Amino acid sequence: MKNDELVQSIFDADSNSAIYEQKVICDKLKDELAKFGLTPNQSKVYIYLGKYGSKTAPEVCKALKMPRTETYHLLTTLQNKGLVSATFQHPTRFSAESLNKAIWVLVNAEKERVNTLESQESEIKKLWDSIPEFISVQETKEEKFQMLEGPNQINSKIKEMIKTANGEFLVLGAEKDFLKFYHANHLEDFKQSKINFKLLSSISENAIYIFDDIDSSKIKKIPTGVHDNLCFLIKDRKEILHFIKNANQTTQQMNAMWTDSETLVYSMKTLFDSFWAISKNMHL
Repeated sequence: MKNDELVQSIFDADSNSAIYEQKVICDKLKDELAKFGLTPNQSKVYIYLGKYGSKTAPEVCKALKMPRTETYHLLTTLQNKGLVSATFQHPTRFSAESLNKAIWVLVNAEKERVNTLESQESEIKKLWDSIPEFISVQETKEEKFQMLEGPNQINSKIKEMIKTANGEFLVLGAEKDFLKFYHANHLEDFKQSKINFKLLSSISENAIYIFDDIDSSKIKKIPTGVHDNLCFLIKDRKEILHFIKNANQTTQQMNAMWTDSETLVYSMKTLFDSFWAISKNMHL
């Protein structure tokens, strides 16, 4: 079987195909590359060139069954990103940079973008402040909510809540939730803050290391039988971040709702206190 035919079957293989497993791996790889800002078709072209060597634009177009115009656009975009290079010969042949170099390029490009945004903060604020406010009537306080999607938005919100907390911070979650908090450095933020926090988790002995250097009196183990899909954080009895869970969701599809609803905060605070009262201290 020729390489072009093999590539076509990898990306288009059905579940009965002998190489369907390779298609599944390619799909997973595209999901991972999406975290670095690549679209599915950009990833598809990069994987193709990376695994099957240099190709001409028509060869890419034919193998991946993409429109000619889109293929040239994708190759140009990948070149601009520094992930694909082209030869001077005719017809032009395109080849992918190594994965290590590609990730390095993408990560550093994102760092540069963030640095540029940070440097523009004062200018944006200056422009904002130069516009007068046109509120003629004093607005009454209303309860609000936000729907957050993906780890970046959710972790950013958690960091904001920890940073602005003045009194009590409560967290309830399963082992997988606290492992995510650990890798996002939220537990380190708790240790460095001066707020009074309490952590309730169903964590096992294998993962208990994440609570090293945290006061054991602030941690308790949730009783057996509490649903693993329950996870929320409460700040100062005024705000709550509640994770909306689905067994089929990936990390990138993670969703949560933030609200300052007095009723919801009070209800979940009461639930937390009830669990805390019947939970046992964690033996670290």
